[in-house]
Amino acid sequence: MPDGTPRRSYNSEGRREAARRNRAAVLAACRELLFQDGYHATTVRAVAERAGVSPETVYKSFGGKPGLVKALWDITLAGDDEPVPMGDRPQIQEILRTAELSTKLRLYGAYVRGIHERITPLFALLTQAGPDVGEVLELGEGERLTGVTAFVTHLDETGALGPDADAAHVADAVWALTGPQLYTQLTAGRGWSADTYEAWLADTLTATLRP
Repeated sequence: MPDGTPRRSYNSEGRREAARRNRAAVLAACRELLFQDGYHATTVRAVAERAGVSPETVYKSFGGKPGLVKALWDITLAGDDEPVPMGDRPQIQEILRTAELSTKLRLYGAYVRGIHERITPLFALLTQAGPDVGEVLELGEGERLTGVTAFVTHLDETGALGPDADAAHVADAVWALTGPQLYTQLTAGRGWSADTYEAWLADTLTATLRP
């Protein structure tokens, strides 16, 4: 009885599963070493040794240290390593489906708060690393602006901004209000709780955006 096709399918799935396990191990090792030793002391070779893979595997999967750190940034931001765009995730879809503006913005405030709770420790670590991680942080902020602009465009298209609103100006304002720097200043700097920040952000966005 022929058995070539099932074996190839099994081997292919096995390779994919091994690749997923290696990727998860490498990213976990990268996180551990970054917070243990700092950005500059964390090397691809050290990450590979901690993860139990070869340095070549890390380079092949991530393209080097900047790509590795960017991948860690992305999964920290999203909360998982699933290949689902942020805009397609259930929390964002619930925000987009919500009609009442105040409720929509409270949901958005909770969404932003969750992101900051996950990403702020890594953001603080990378900002202390100097220009070596500038590209990673710049890419992250560019992607955040893209997401904010998409949300403001949604508000504009649903009539939430009013006829005279400048959507680009509003997007800049929301981008500034929801940034990790302001979250860090208010929580770590001024001692606000995450609950206080979330409520303040929702109220501020409502006051800023309501026609």
